[in-house]
Amino acid sequence: MNAVVFDAIKALLDEGKIPTVALTKSKLTQPIPLPVIIAAVSQYKNNPDSIHNLAKQPQQKSETVDNSSQLDRIETKLDRLLALLEK
Repeated sequence: MNAVVFDAIKALLDEGKIPTVALTKSKLTQPIPLPVIIAAVSQYKNNPDSIHNLAKQPQQKSETVDNSSQLDRIETKLDRLLALLEK
């Protein structure tokens, strides 16, 4: 589940509200595709304990990665691949 959507659902639960797609979308701090929101809310409705299980897992890196650093990593990988091909 997307960490931002997880945080929105958790915020709703902390307020005592039942997460719906519309409420979850209103709590988001950044734009998230609607299918991701729907999947997260469906996952919660099918298994409410999944939110508590995710809270126990270590937080993954934020999905919002600086585009320039991502481009730098891609360029580095490409350079390595080209070096391997030249051997």
